[in-house]
Amino acid sequence: MNNLIFYDTETTGIHKDFSQIIQCGSIFTDINLNQKSEQNIGSAPLPWVIPQPKAMLTNKKINSFSSNISHYQMMKEIQNQWKEWCLDLPAIFITYNGHAFDEELIRRQFWCNLLEPYITNTNQNGRLDLMLMIHNIAPFFSEEISIPYFEDGPALSIKLEHLADEHGIDVSDAHDAISDCKFMIGICKVIQEKIPEVFESFIKISTKEGVKDLLYTNEFLALGEVYRRHPFKYPVVICGADNSRPNEICFFDLSFDPEDVINLDFTEINKMIQSGKRDLPLKKYKINKTIPICSSKLLKKNNHFDITHDELQRRADIVRSNQDFFTKVSQAMEDRIMNFPEPDYIEGTIYSGGFPSYRDQDLMKEFHITDDIEQLIKISRNFEDERFRLLAERIICNKNSTNIPEDIKSRYDDLINERVHSEGKWGSVDKALNEIEKLLDEKNNKEDQSILLATKEQLLSMQQKR
Repeated sequence: MNNLIFYDTETTGIHKDFSQIIQCGSIFTDINLNQKSEQNIGSAPLPWVIPQPKAMLTNKKINSFSSNISHYQMMKEIQNQWKEWCLDLPAIFITYNGHAFDEELIRRQFWCNLLEPYITNTNQNGRLDLMLMIHNIAPFFSEEISIPYFEDGPALSIKLEHLADEHGIDVSDAHDAISDCKFMIGICKVIQEKIPEVFESFIKISTKEGVKDLLYTNEFLALGEVYRRHPFKYPVVICGADNSRPNEICFFDLSFDPEDVINLDFTEINKMIQSGKRDLPLKKYKINKTIPICSSKLLKKNNHFDITHDELQRRADIVRSNQDFFTKVSQAMEDRIMNFPEPDYIEGTIYSGGFPSYRDQDLMKEFHITDDIEQLIKISRNFEDERFRLLAERIICNKNSTNIPEDIKSRYDDLINERVHSEGKWGSVDKALNEIEKLLDEKNNKEDQSILLATKEQLLSMQQKR
């Protein structure tokens, strides 16, 4: 059985390419949620990263401004700890809204520090976004697991701290990374106790292999969604897969009569796939992320849908047995033209520039085991991929203020000058300072005032360093 690693991050902002993790909390448990170990680590902001005032008000991590732990050191320690926890058994990495944020940030920041970016879903490890599990639980299992209202209802709130509070978990320290891990564990204990088979199902679909096993079972599936704070439920069956992008699949919504759809010509099916509208019978998902589905066998009631389970199963069998329809949907998926703009900055190139060569991978390993600046500079100059050379230079210059070759120092100074003294996707120091002045007028709370003033001091010190 897998072990579990719950983790959460606190950051300087919400931009995945230009914000920085300043605290990462991780708790290591067995499959029964008994804690085995934990790691709680933070770092100083990088000198070119602008801390956003509202983010600092939320996480309150102004102690990071005086930390003597570098970002590189923190990320290396996180990866080393996670790898150690995965030595005996593969682990499932559990986050809350992590597929949209924490996972993307942790990948990018491992990568920017020349570390392996994909350790949460390689070497038989899996990943589970607990928030997406709640997307399934809210519409189908709310009698067993109560979901809090947003304000006075009927809209729902699936914020982590609201869910934790709903189930009697102390949330006085919300937005601290290690505390948020404890909230996740507390919620998982409630789920495991009240609907253990649902918890077990989501553990199984934390890997692509587990998702595929569920997708190709005989029973139709129950897909849940919380959209604009309201729950939606769909009876579905897989009806296509993109052979050119093997993580992408398509569901057929069985609330539509398949007889009205399966014999449509390719042009009509292609229009549905290209449209992406929510009210159509075809729904696209990715199997390398948590899909909020479970087997219809797990449903406690048979009245979730306006159609009987027998009829839904009959429809599922029709869709599943029609190979021509599967082929047409798969071809339409494959024919999509998905153009992503080429990133302007190195931080955004993790997915666009290819994997490191074997030579560069070996150089990265050497880079991490030496502190000798001459050797680090020599390694940096030998990377085949210019991205890794530039990232290595940043790590070297952030760690050392002397004995830096002139060309490397010049590139580093240009980076600092651009990020601190101009406005871009990374933000603006001047705008952040102006925002602080407005917030100081609005906030009467002493703690908020203290956080804003400390953030202001950090921003001013960035401007003064040239």
